[in-house]
Amino acid sequence: MQPQETKYPQRTLKVLIVDDEVAYVDVLRRRMQKRNVIVETANSGSEAIRKLRESSFDIAIIDLKMEDMSGIEVLKIFKKMDPDMPVIMITGHGSEEAAQNGITCGAYDYLMKPCDFETLMEKINKAVLNKRG
Repeated sequence: MQPQETKYPQRTLKVLIVDDEVAYVDVLRRRMQKRNVIVETANSGSEAIRKLRESSFDIAIIDLKMEDMSGIEVLKIFKKMDPDMPVIMITGHGSEEAAQNGITCGAYDYLMKPCDFETLMEKINKAVLNKRG
């Protein structure tokens, strides 16, 4: 009998959530922490860049529209800083075309806000497993 393959990573995930909607970020952070995910948050693009300089992450979740810089700008900088880190774009502004532009710029995937938490976790786990695989 072969060992059963798991669909979740074997170690704790470290996630960076970048979004200027503080309440939304707080809810995501708390829900992920209940699943033993290590979560860092940034409420602006510049804060996110600083956090990536200071630490490494398994994956980043970036909002498409923020005050100081766009999620696409943050994505492009992240891809220069850590080309192998998967990024999932999220947008609550109905801009699916802009989110698909994120895929062109190197994002792993995107979701529309509000997104189903289970779907987000599945995409995170799949992206991290693909990165390691």
